[in-house]
Amino acid sequence: MYSKNGENFFIVDAHVALWDARPENQLNIHGKQFIDCFYDYHRNLSPESELWPYEDYLYYGGERLMKDLFEDGYVDHAIFQPAYLSAFYRTGFGQTEEAFALTQKNPDKLTYNHCFDPRYEQAGLDQLRRDAERFGLKGVKLYTAEWHDKSRGYKLNDPWTYKYFEACQELGIKNIHVHKGPTIRPLDRDAFDVADVDAAATDFTELNFVVEHCGLPRLEDFCWIATQEPNVHAGLAVAMPFIHTRPRYFAQIIGELLYWLGEDRIQFSSDYALWTPKWLIERFVDFQIPADMTEYPQITLAQKKKILGLNAASMYGIEVPAGLGVAEPAVV
Repeated sequence: MYSKNGENFFIVDAHVALWDARPENQLNIHGKQFIDCFYDYHRNLSPESELWPYEDYLYYGGERLMKDLFEDGYVDHAIFQPAYLSAFYRTGFGQTEEAFALTQKNPDKLTYNHCFDPRYEQAGLDQLRRDAERFGLKGVKLYTAEWHDKSRGYKLNDPWTYKYFEACQELGIKNIHVHKGPTIRPLDRDAFDVADVDAAATDFTELNFVVEHCGLPRLEDFCWIATQEPNVHAGLAVAMPFIHTRPRYFAQIIGELLYWLGEDRIQFSSDYALWTPKWLIERFVDFQIPADMTEYPQITLAQKKKILGLNAASMYGIEVPAGLGVAEPAVV
């Protein structure tokens, strides 16, 4: 929990990872390219005081994750959103067994989402059913630009993806988190395009589509889709650190999201370990739209509380302690 000026904020970090990008886990040059690009994002968008040494960044482990999120970072609950990247890493980039073990040990603090790739067709669909039972899945994370054999991406409205969404509905996996944001070397930028969100959200109204990174750099395209599709949500991973390097750009991002989607469909995420949540939370609570950006209203306290945790808590059925919600307006 974070407290400031007598106000308490229930924090859900809706997008965290536990990865292993050490040289011994890199399958080829692309594994190094990927983590180097991650580190460039970290280095270029972080305050100097928050920079990690490169070697620490390659692998940090569960003990540090727990400290950075829950001891130092004010987080009440966090949700793993793993990327597998089997074409680049021997045991995968996101560490399934370590992350799931942490979740089992700390079920009040952690939720584990898994991943699937529809290009595995029936074998992958069978695996999804086993994973849903083993992990108790409420959500999955999809990387539409991930490589598989000679394929360098897939779409949410591909026929096999639809078969997986049908299975998700059947299995109670309601929350579909999709990386639709900046590219990461060597992945292809166009494979992260947001256009396929439109058809999938229309055809699967029982599912929530959380567009991670809110479509950046395609914010306008994303907003026009999301305003028409009430089951499309915005994840603020990658958008958040612009609060430091380009605060007016961040003001535009959050202003547009509030205008088009409203306060109930935006979720805070640090994208740990690209960034740690502590400084992002502190700065967001203090943040306001610059006075001269008059087309955007000021962000209210209730909106900040919803974005920082209440929205994701509602989506995942996470219990919010009494007194940490948003007070309902009095009935006159």
